[in-house]
Amino acid sequence: MTNKLYFENKNIKDITQTIEAERETIGFYDLPLETIDDYAAYAQTCEATDIVIVGIGGSALGASAIYKFIHSARPLEKTLHVLDTTDPIVLARRLAKFRLEDALFVIISKSGNTIETVAVLKYLTTLLPLNPKNYLIITDSGSPLEAFARVHGLRTFTIPTNVGGRFSVLSAVGLVPLALVGVNIKALLEGANSVRSSFFQRDDYCTLLLKKATYYAQHANTYNINCLFSYSESFREFNAWYVQLWGESLGKKQRASELHVGLTPVGLIGPTDQHSFLQLIVEGKRDKSVTVIKVKAFENAMHVPAVTLEHLESMDLINGLAFSDLINMQADSIIESLDLLGDIPLDVIEIERIDEYSMGILIYYYELLTAMVATMLGINAYDQPGVEMGKKILKEKLS
Repeated sequence: MTNKLYFENKNIKDITQTIEAERETIGFYDLPLETIDDYAAYAQTCEATDIVIVGIGGSALGASAIYKFIHSARPLEKTLHVLDTTDPIVLARRLAKFRLEDALFVIISKSGNTIETVAVLKYLTTLLPLNPKNYLIITDSGSPLEAFARVHGLRTFTIPTNVGGRFSVLSAVGLVPLALVGVNIKALLEGANSVRSSFFQRDDYCTLLLKKATYYAQHANTYNINCLFSYSESFREFNAWYVQLWGESLGKKQRASELHVGLTPVGLIGPTDQHSFLQLIVEGKRDKSVTVIKVKAFENAMHVPAVTLEHLESMDLINGLAFSDLINMQADSIIESLDLLGDIPLDVIEIERIDEYSMGILIYYYELLTAMVATMLGINAYDQPGVEMGKKILKEKLS
């Protein structure tokens, strides 16, 4: 992966020692070293044809993002479904897509008492009796959900206690369901570890991420909206994962003051959003930074046919052009136009291809960047008091 920054910043803040110290208590930093033998062995024994995640937020977004990314480029052994809502219409429609008896329901909740997840689990038990063939539990050790699994003899995988939900995709939360559908989780972790090793050895990714995180933190009041402009439909679910990671981690009150800070994430897909949101970026208020993600090699030979259409002869200039070249030319045109404006912070990430290794790089890169920006802003990246307030009120209403 290459990452070119089109902006300069002064007085780069070296926070590597702070991150090193945080690594002692925050578990996501070393997840790329995760042992996956148990996950792979379990996947080999699974006879289900459909894998169904029952979870919400960080329990579902990461695995869904990786699955959709890989599945866009090649078929996988099994189908992944996600039940991450309490909308009855959506639940009914998604459950109708597969035979319940042929499915494995992967119930994921870090706390073990997530209301949305337990609500869906309760409903499922009225349709399909609890049994080890059709139900799997992923939760914290000692949680109520683990106790429930023990009573019913269900297989359980645990989440490291010091890994928060939105940082948990490289733990059992993401790796188990991904292994079950045939994603190469070993390559995924290898990609993540390439960033981890480079950063903690003070190599290229360390230099790059320090520059980028410092710029975001220093200009958080001016450029407080961050647009991730991904040039492939393969990234649509990844954008959703990024929005949760960035928004829930960086929208906080500062530790040492009552000041509210935050960086608002916006996920965009090119070229679709060239015809909508781009107008706001180019001529709207100068409060947005932009990161463009490109794919170097789509590994797809589809071309625009050399066909002349009546009254559209002027469009013959695209005849014979590979669609992969066309989408990257569209991305390059936008990059060049934003660079020429000169007052919109811009950087470009280019991944080699759509595969597990590349996605592992992106996942860890953004987790690390999030942690670094939070440290520079003086906030706790790993709690979510604003979310917890709503949960508390809901439980009061229910009781």
